[in-house]
Amino acid sequence: MDSKVKDLPYGVKVLYEDNHIIVAIKPAGVLSQSDGSRSPDMLTVLKAYIKEEYSKPGEVYLGLVHRLDRPVSGVMVFARTSKAASRLSEQIRNRRVEKIYRCVVTGVLEGEGRLEDYICKDEARNMVTVSDTEKPGFKASWLDYRALSSKDGFTLAEVKLGTGRSHQIRAQMAHSGHPIVGDQKYGSLDKRCKDIALEAYKLSFEHPVKRENITFEAPVPDCFPWVLFRD
Repeated sequence: MDSKVKDLPYGVKVLYEDNHIIVAIKPAGVLSQSDGSRSPDMLTVLKAYIKEEYSKPGEVYLGLVHRLDRPVSGVMVFARTSKAASRLSEQIRNRRVEKIYRCVVTGVLEGEGRLEDYICKDEARNMVTVSDTEKPGFKASWLDYRALSSKDGFTLAEVKLGTGRSHQIRAQMAHSGHPIVGDQKYGSLDKRCKDIALEAYKLSFEHPVKRENITFEAPVPDCFPWVLFRD
């Protein structure tokens, strides 16, 4: 078992690795897997690391069991064997993998609550539309949020998805009047944030072989607007 943080190209950080899984932080702007362009992606970066670190001959196996949108940073787990991939995928299907997000939104958000809306994605524009009422082509969507701290007109919030719609957190928070800082696609006018302030910061699951529950957390980023809420 290796739990020492290792820095890889493009800002990728390995939090944990063993013979069965590798857990890493995906930076904002890095793809989960290649889209055919020359943009960096997690699978390619981690395969290259494994090949060099362990002198692996031939093609390196690494299973992608879940994804994060390109603008979103956060913790991801990858499978180093087909058995681990199968067992992790089963946990995800059965909703036994817990992924918790944090975000910084515009405005003062207080307490905790649930956002329940209907979402429809326009694939051509790669955007979603949110409706308060049910409409043809719209899917029911909900999330729970908890305000953690407010400062200088911004709020740090924790979010847990109930449904996994595309751009759901971004769109629902904007629809509620609190767009995520830096998310110009969904209404944030603040250009001081290079990336959108949304991160899948905590990931909990059962180790596919050891059968023990493990949790990984990403540190709070040290750039705006996150720095407003660093201790």
